[in-house]
Amino acid sequence: MSDTFDLQSFLKTLTHRPGVYRMLDEKRKVIYVGKARDLKKRVSTYFQKSVNEAKTAAMIAQVAAVEVTLTNTEAEALLLEHTLIKQDRPRYNVVLRDDKSYPFIYASTDRKFPRLSFHRGARKGKGKYFGPYPSAGAVRQTLAELQKLFMIRNCSDAFFRNRSRPCLQYQIRRCTAPCVGLISEGEYKRDFESAMQFLEGKNQAVVETFKARMEDAAKNLEFEQAARFRDQIKRLNKVEARQLVTRRDGANIDVLGFASNGALHCVTILFIRAGAVIGSRDYFPKLPGETDRSRLMNGFVGQYYLGREAPHEIVVGVEIEDASLMEQELTERSGHKVAIRTRVRGDRLRWLQLADTNAEQGLKLKAASNATIRKQFDTLGRELGLDDTPSRLECFDVSHTSGEATVASCVVFNEAGPLKSDYRRFNLKPESAGDDYAAMAEALRRRYQRVQKGEVPMPDVLFVDGGKGQLKEALSVLEELELDWLDVVAVAKGRARKPGAERLFRRGDATPLVLEPDSPALLLIQQLRDEAHRFAITGHRQRRAKARRTSRLEEIPGLGPKKRKELLKQFGGLQGVQAAGIDDLAKVRGISRALAESIYNDLHADGA
Repeated sequence: MSDTFDLQSFLKTLTHRPGVYRMLDEKRKVIYVGKARDLKKRVSTYFQKSVNEAKTAAMIAQVAAVEVTLTNTEAEALLLEHTLIKQDRPRYNVVLRDDKSYPFIYASTDRKFPRLSFHRGARKGKGKYFGPYPSAGAVRQTLAELQKLFMIRNCSDAFFRNRSRPCLQYQIRRCTAPCVGLISEGEYKRDFESAMQFLEGKNQAVVETFKARMEDAAKNLEFEQAARFRDQIKRLNKVEARQLVTRRDGANIDVLGFASNGALHCVTILFIRAGAVIGSRDYFPKLPGETDRSRLMNGFVGQYYLGREAPHEIVVGVEIEDASLMEQELTERSGHKVAIRTRVRGDRLRWLQLADTNAEQGLKLKAASNATIRKQFDTLGRELGLDDTPSRLECFDVSHTSGEATVASCVVFNEAGPLKSDYRRFNLKPESAGDDYAAMAEALRRRYQRVQKGEVPMPDVLFVDGGKGQLKEALSVLEELELDWLDVVAVAKGRARKPGAERLFRRGDATPLVLEPDSPALLLIQQLRDEAHRFAITGHRQRRAKARRTSRLEEIPGLGPKKRKELLKQFGGLQGVQAAGIDDLAKVRGISRALAESIYNDLHADGA
């Protein structure tokens, strides 16, 4: 493996989403293409200490870079993997010589009672084609599920015309037997139209239709029929319908995604050719100062496309200046009509969202390659004026909803990145619920009491999410615990809350420290702060959900939903209600003195 390839930084930034990965050698030649349901897990297996297969070990020794393209599903990744293997013919892939067409589902819409069937080859028949699918097995599995859901026939026309009694498919509830008149033409077409909607990706419309039919059946006391619709709704989410990576119109489209962290900008072009996603490419334009998406994309579209042939459509997420003029110029240069679209829906909107997701992933990988964790720690030490490079950082954040289920988080980074085994959450006491400053103080006190006792390692720098107020609370707690020599930094978001404009407040500094947007130290601080926020809000949501599922208020006689809502609103959550006295409870709208006493006694029956 090339020494220039920062494996650890690359693996840390990989996503758990499905997609395709391409391994490149030092000459930027693709040597292997693979797909994965979970990119992070799959790619990590190649770089384990012990590789049993000699071929894999030889391949890994040549890897100088790894590129990824994200997809929405594993099936899409499979289609893209086949396309890239045929295109690049990587040395370590099995390259098939045959060029069979992908299979489709065919709907014979010109029939009185249409059918759904497997199709491979030229699409000449009247009707609709859905696909392509990655394999014949995928088509057959989908057809089987569609039969369970919608009970549409799959028999040949000859077999259909010569039936005098229902076949086995009717007996096992896979068909409604239109061949012998057991269902009307209107009812059958309604089921068929639902199947078409589902294959077209209009899943919600189908679900709503089934819900309505289920409710009607229940009202008519047709409980067996209602149960069937209920089961159909459950199955809808399990069926692999239409693949997003394709369109039946065979469009050639470039979809431009965008991501930025304030210092780095990434434009990802998602290439759609003949209606299929064939890959993506990341670009990192350099521009002076802070640049918004609109300005960047305007410059990029002109520079990129005026020097080459453009596809039929260019999809961009922002308005382009002089779009009409540029369309004319690109049309003339390309020899075909070129349209620039900024307001899209349906497939194009989903492609745009996918391009943005790929851009975000590309940005993470670029940031990791530009500033490794070691470089970030070194720069942080210099920017903060520390005597030595720090080796352990801790960051705190607080999350709650109007004081309910307040949770504080502590995340730890060392020179290898996040040290998740040392992460901690703090479920805070009622006294601090709803008060961010008090909550931060309580969390810091509980944490650093353990540090003081030697139960937890001492960090080199303590970060808290917030401004001067949170800094004051942190310093007060550390002074109380006689740890006031510890370096503390409060990280406040800029006025516009944009990444790259953070202000750092420190002990004794009259003015905040503002680092350059592309500073490796700032990138590290952003990652640390964002991880603390993620860890806090995840804990808060879990705690809130548990509290709401098991709320003791629901068990108190005479306390209905409206009164429970008023109580929680007044006191900021269940903890606040528990901390309130009888007089305070009785002041709440709708709560009588007697009910207040009942609430208080019930909540304190076990000594709580």
